Amino acid sequence: MAVWMWLRCLFGPNLQRVHRSPEQSRPEGRTGRRGWPYQPMSLEKHTDSILGWASALWSLSYYSSPLLLCYLYRKGYICSSKLVPVSQYVGTVLVCLLGVACLRGWGRWKNSEYLQFISVLEETRKNHTPINKKKLRCYDFNFSYWPMDFSWTEVSNPKLSKAGVSLLKPDPRLRGATDGVLNSVRTLPCHVISFLIAHSFGRRMLYPGSVGLLQKAMRPMLQQGQARLVEEFDGQRNKLVACDGNEIDTMFVDQRRDGGQNGQTLVICCEGNAGFYEVGCMNTPLEGGYSVLGWNHPGFGGSTGVPFPQNEANAMDVVIQFAVHKLGFQLSDIIVYAWSIGGFTASWAAMSYPEIQSLVLDASFDDLLPLALKVMPDSWRPLVQHTVRQYMNLNNAEQLCKYQGPVLLIRRTKDEIITTTGPEDIMSNRGNDLLLKLLQFRYPKVMTDEGIRVVRQWLGASNHIEEASVYSNYEVDDDWCVSVLQSYQTDRDVSFPWSVGEDMTLEGRRQLALFLARKYMRNFETTHCTPLPFSEFHTPWRL
Repeated sequence: MAVWMWLRCLFGPNLQRVHRSPEQSRPEGRTGRRGWPYQPMSLEKHTDSILGWASALWSLSYYSSPLLLCYLYRKGYICSSKLVPVSQYVGTVLVCLLGVACLRGWGRWKNSEYLQFISVLEETRKNHTPINKKKLRCYDFNFSYWPMDFSWTEVSNPKLSKAGVSLLKPDPRLRGATDGVLNSVRTLPCHVISFLIAHSFGRRMLYPGSVGLLQKAMRPMLQQGQARLVEEFDGQRNKLVACDGNEIDTMFVDQRRDGGQNGQTLVICCEGNAGFYEVGCMNTPLEGGYSVLGWNHPGFGGSTGVPFPQNEANAMDVVIQFAVHKLGFQLSDIIVYAWSIGGFTASWAAMSYPEIQSLVLDASFDDLLPLALKVMPDSWRPLVQHTVRQYMNLNNAEQLCKYQGPVLLIRRTKDEIITTTGPEDIMSNRGNDLLLKLLQFRYPKVMTDEGIRVVRQWLGASNHIEEASVYSNYEVDDDWCVSVLQSYQTDRDVSFPWSVGEDMTLEGRRQLALFLARKYMRNFETTHCTPLPFSEFHTPWRL
């Protein structure tokens, strides 16, 4: 029995924090919910530090391996006479690390707090009841050991979803059969290079939060954020399994009991390319009393996999299924809120689940390609175009135009990330293009050349005073605009695109264009990474 317990401690996860004692019931109010960091004994502490450094060195060696191998080859170290002694050294190091791991297991075995935790974990794995799950949520530990809470197979037929959820694909070029074969042979090197770029530094440039070294550096901050969500907001951590097998790390804060009217609405948050729910945009709707569901991209935090578009959409799909089938929310009670690159999964969700209540996109863009071209050499342009379209096709605007519901776009007027020139040039902000494409699709008769011109003039305003000046110069009558739109909605089919403005004067189309632009977009005078305060979080406009 003692040997078996030692083995469980040896192969058990690292315990980071105890949010509260498993025997402690949920305290009323936020006072008394504070947990405490797990205190390992001296032996466990030192051995864990050694293994941690070994893991960091391995990660550093992995990312620098191409350069390291080239250096060793040039120095003549990659040959049989050199590899044999090196392999002996490596074997010795591995045996030493195994001994260190055994000593760490011994240190855990002598710690009563760890023994209690490992017993709760084993019991929950054997019997995944709500009571055991509640006890397990009292601990913060390696998420890979967390039992599964929900799988896409519970609500979907596995035979129908092996390839993942559907995405909008770029239009293929129409060619003859012979030309197609010759072109495939001619472009084969480009395909190979694009694949290598996308699966090496390209993906890591696009999603730096998936880099292990960055996550190690941010670990104290993430653990602090995790503790805050669990201990102050009684957050519930869950593991979801998507159709591609990736495990998605989620956090749900339920405010239906004490959040008032807002608590009945669930806000699903989609983070940026270096964002985690522990320290990300979840805090904005939480301040407003909403129920909130946050999740980490594949490869971020406790989530497994890599954040390619297909995996991202698969993860978003299982998150929505979990919200509906496990948490008990209707689609009409869900707002999807995204920051930055999270606009891709948010717009996919709106396209695929058109019944959701509304969509809020903060500091997002229309298409990845212009932003990718900005940071790459001009000589790489064809290669960048092919790589983005084939492997990283974040076509937010195209997906957004498939959604018929209310939308709010928040533009950062000093955004330095999604501008193609610089933060001082507000007209290069790709949020402008997202708004224009949406309005042109929904109101094509209003967004003629003159309509686009006046909206661009309004978009050129960098503060509220300039906005109001443009708006007043065209003498926009809000009441008249609302009456025109309501009359059209009453008399005709309400699905977009609308033909409103077809028989309207030029002045009337200008007024409608500016009115709609101000309803669909709000400016926030700050940079890209500034957290959005709740005062700037608004539900989208409804006619």
